[in-house]
Amino acid sequence: MSMVDLDKARSVLEEALRRGADHATVRLQERVYELIVYDTGVLRSYTTSRVVGLGVRAVVRGGSGYAYTTSLNKENVLRTVESAITVARVADRYGRRVLAPLTPVRDRYATEFKVDPHSVDPETKVSLLRDVNTSSVKREGIVSAVTRLGLERDRRLIVTSEGTELEIDVVGVGFAHMAVARYGAVIERVSDSESYIGGYEHIEKRDWGKFSEEIDELAIKAAQSKTPPPGAYTAVVDNEVVGLLLHEAFGHASEGDGVVTGASILKGRVGERVASELVTIVDAGLVEGGYPVPYDDEGAPKKRTVIVERGVLKGYLTSRDTSPELGIELTGNARAQDVTFDTLVRQTNYYAEPGDWRVEELFEGISFGIYLKGRGAMGGQVNPSVGTYTFSIGPSYIIRNGEPAELVRGVVVSGNILETLKEVDAVARDLKITTSVFGGCGKGGQLVRVGDGGPHLRTRKIIVGGG
Repeated sequence: MSMVDLDKARSVLEEALRRGADHATVRLQERVYELIVYDTGVLRSYTTSRVVGLGVRAVVRGGSGYAYTTSLNKENVLRTVESAITVARVADRYGRRVLAPLTPVRDRYATEFKVDPHSVDPETKVSLLRDVNTSSVKREGIVSAVTRLGLERDRRLIVTSEGTELEIDVVGVGFAHMAVARYGAVIERVSDSESYIGGYEHIEKRDWGKFSEEIDELAIKAAQSKTPPPGAYTAVVDNEVVGLLLHEAFGHASEGDGVVTGASILKGRVGERVASELVTIVDAGLVEGGYPVPYDDEGAPKKRTVIVERGVLKGYLTSRDTSPELGIELTGNARAQDVTFDTLVRQTNYYAEPGDWRVEELFEGISFGIYLKGRGAMGGQVNPSVGTYTFSIGPSYIIRNGEPAELVRGVVVSGNILETLKEVDAVARDLKITTSVFGGCGKGGQLVRVGDGGPHLRTRKIIVGGG
């Protein structure tokens, strides 16, 4: 990882200022991503992709322009600088934007790792997937299985005309397994993955055969189960589902660009109660289990931002341009997939803070309800402007007389996120936040790594259907 350096970034910044930019931000990036896929006994693909490039945001008076190149020779770099300045001059004629001030900082952040995942012998990686995958497809009741290994290193350099100079180097690894089971005419699919920020040592120390067997057995049992009776339920919600609901249905509504344009149910509601007083929601750049974002792609520190405190909306996530528009502090949430994109306001690690209940206490007093489980969840639809959501949840359990009882499949939940959060009457102490090297959050055609989660919680009303 040596194709980009701070000296190159500094020289490009100087060129942008020399050519007429009032302010400028230069981003350099080198990202390597390795993905191996074993599908039902066959090595389906083994790919390695590398992104190397440079992006320049130039500000001329009140106009901003962005340009990038994936070729770092001098001619292309100069052309990229000139393109950014040209766009900025045009943008200035069509409306000026104010940027929040940025306190200069010089820092380097690098995740620790023992074994570089890209240095491990490819045969070792393929053999691991082959053993796990072939064992899975031999299991009675399993008709197909896909096993994946993801390995990533992402190095980003950011320099700004205010004097900020940053180097951020993140290494991550992950293992994923998806099993399809059949019971009579019923086919059920269950998938799960685990990712770690660090090196290949995390893959070596885990028993992935046991991990995949648990997924297989859940798929087999789910295929033999019934769907839940539709209706309104008291629900105990596990960490993964809490993370899904908060990130998708509430988190996007708290992103400042959507608030500015009116595409958020939270617009104009700072100071209002939007959840139960037991609910506190945070977006933080550095948190155990999440994806590390110490600084955003504008060079702003990613602060620990309290969005909801004891049920009351406290603010939004902002970038340098949305912060002045909203009249609130800069939170460091301008992020881009890579240098081929300019930044958007994005979440980092979005989660609910823990309470003081034990998980088993959440079930007490529920004569008939549902325990919503995230393993095998398949996503859904949200509308941040009105707060509605619909999600397909993983195989879950009916609650009878205060205990999880029979497994149910095809669980679909829906509702309005503010109503769901206002009905929370118990929050457990088991905070869990996770990330994934296999995907992330999509917005504006970009995908960024995020973390989400929270503790188990109980809500008095959520709409459940069976599919």
